[in-house]
Amino acid sequence: MTTPNPNTATAPRYTNADIAAVVARGLRNARDLPDPVEDADRSPLKYAAMAQDFRNGAWRHLDAGDLPQASNKAWGLAAETVKAVSAKHGGFIHKHRSIMEVVTQLCLLAADSGAAAAARRLSRAFHTARDLHTNFYENEFSDYLVLEGLIECEEFSEQLYDLFWAAPAAE
Repeated sequence: MTTPNPNTATAPRYTNADIAAVVARGLRNARDLPDPVEDADRSPLKYAAMAQDFRNGAWRHLDAGDLPQASNKAWGLAAETVKAVSAKHGGFIHKHRSIMEVVTQLCLLAADSGAAAAARRLSRAFHTARDLHTNFYENEFSDYLVLEGLIECEEFSEQLYDLFWAAPAAE
């Protein structure tokens, strides 16, 4: 499942304040400023729904043999998941670079709190997603590599939701 479900998410390790702080740091690093007019129409669940649409599209394109489109949709799944988690904690992403900066900060949070293995998995999966985005333009990956990359993007999405979507009720 790649959409957030607070009823089935594993026990969160971080408070909303912890996650919001690292999201804000990532956006600052990217010099991504809030835009109250543009941000008013955004919501975490809207991004999560878009991530699910990208996931479904990736599988459709892969089944049809359109590897560049499948690759780009897999990237979209990862990117929209990052936007959903970011928005859930008050940060709206406007720039492509911000996606990378927010992922970096989330990985650092995980690593600093003793979840180094989870941080490494997130980092590797994010790099796979970026490689798939490049494959949209280069069309060099085999169907096997696109398939494996799509599966890794799904796991990335699930892990982001599990670790960073829901925070403890009492902070």
